[in-house]
Amino acid sequence: MNRPFIPLHLQPESEIPLYAQLRDQMRALVHSGELEPGDRIPASRELATQLRIHRTTVATAYAELESEGLIVGYVGRGTFIREPATQRQFSPPPREASGPLRWEALFADERAGDGLTRLLPEVPSDAIGFISAKPTEDLFPVDDVRSCANAVLKREGKKILQLGASDGYGPLKEVLLDILRVEGIAARDSQLLITDGCQQSLDLLAKAFLRPGDGVLVENPAYPGALSILTSARVRCLPAGVETSQARQRYSGLDLKVAEAVLEQNRVKLILVTPDFQNPTGATLPAAERQKLLELAARFKVPIVEDHIYARLRLRGNPVASLKAMDRNGLVIQIDSFSKVAFPGLRVGWCVGPERVIERLRLLKQASDLHTDQLAQATLAEFVRRGMLEQHLKRMIRIYRRRLEVLEKSMERHLPGGVEWSRVDGGMSVWITLPAGLDAGELLLHARERGVLFVPGRYFYFQEPQPNTLRLGFAGLDEQDIVRGLVTLGQVIESEMRKKQRGGARHTIEKPEETRQRVALI
Repeated sequence: MNRPFIPLHLQPESEIPLYAQLRDQMRALVHSGELEPGDRIPASRELATQLRIHRTTVATAYAELESEGLIVGYVGRGTFIREPATQRQFSPPPREASGPLRWEALFADERAGDGLTRLLPEVPSDAIGFISAKPTEDLFPVDDVRSCANAVLKREGKKILQLGASDGYGPLKEVLLDILRVEGIAARDSQLLITDGCQQSLDLLAKAFLRPGDGVLVENPAYPGALSILTSARVRCLPAGVETSQARQRYSGLDLKVAEAVLEQNRVKLILVTPDFQNPTGATLPAAERQKLLELAARFKVPIVEDHIYARLRLRGNPVASLKAMDRNGLVIQIDSFSKVAFPGLRVGWCVGPERVIERLRLLKQASDLHTDQLAQATLAEFVRRGMLEQHLKRMIRIYRRRLEVLEKSMERHLPGGVEWSRVDGGMSVWITLPAGLDAGELLLHARERGVLFVPGRYFYFQEPQPNTLRLGFAGLDEQDIVRGLVTLGQVIESEMRKKQRGGARHTIEKPEETRQRVALI
């Protein structure tokens, strides 16, 4: 029996998370008999559209209801209210009448997200795209990479073109262990797994640790690729915001007070955090807060997954020791790659953790793809061994530092008063907060018409999205395009602010040069 409409009334202003409101209201409808066993409930995408919330919010509520045994999903059929255990008998879902094969009805998980494709549209050649947080291919040292690939093919081509070890190519593991030692991590070979990048590392960790309904503490906003993996695993994403320190005029990372409350009130299986230049906010968690997070994890006995992918892109200031380097209790699993400092297309990353964890991940990887491409591993190992990575990284830091400085000066000069952002010390993007009442998605429509693209902030939230936020990626743009883009973006924002003012919204519009203090707030 279909139930196309379910009487649900969520309150965004409430302190109770939206997923918990949705879960509790649906549970009450089941217990009251308004939703009966066998009723088909809307797909997560459909209900999210109906309620005007993020689909991950619905998926999180559904995951918890599924773990409680109140709902059940059938491959290709949808999700239904489940019969009480005492009445439950096995019966296959009804088959549809004969007709053309509907492939979408056979997909196993209708909740898998499509956020990444929306975040990375094709940028027209004449447009200025502040969209991506990835290296610019114009600066790839192609000749050096070709030289390294030729060298390893000549030296050991027959070996690296053969099947290899699931845990990784030996010479690459050796150079990575040397790098880790320099960074304060004394890992052994058995504690290191080569993967196809951080995305695969996180996917393997989800398969190893998570069951439907498990709780994972996640920064909000967060990287959509990570949210997609967690949503597909049907876990509960438990949000902790990203704090802003007005004294430092910069994001200070995961809100530890909220994190502690989440750990006290929920059974949390993992903590996922990006301490350095978090995507999308650019937040860096200070050393003292990192120590507190490690103490919280130890107290509640919850492992931490540390995404370290942006840490080497420190453009100014002193580096902060990683959580893995500070860990004294064996609680941290670090995932990393050179994708942000070198070549994303090689798809080579790694995972560092306790030996028992790495062995489980190795077995899962072996079942998935046997091993990461050996030619890519061997080429990268040669590139590092020759000192080319260090040279390339120094060059990238110099170029990105200059681009960040130009971006900041252009924001200061061209964005109208009321637009706020935070100072970042590295990474590839800056997080912007518009005046209340403006919608970044609507703003994008007008900016696109004038040849400027960015990513609205709502794509990064899985709870309580802030429509007046957006991310600007600066690493892939030259300095002239950064300036041109900010001039246009400032004009579009000011135009929209004036429209709101004429429509009754009360915004005080200052001239750009009158505003000098910018603090991004969530």
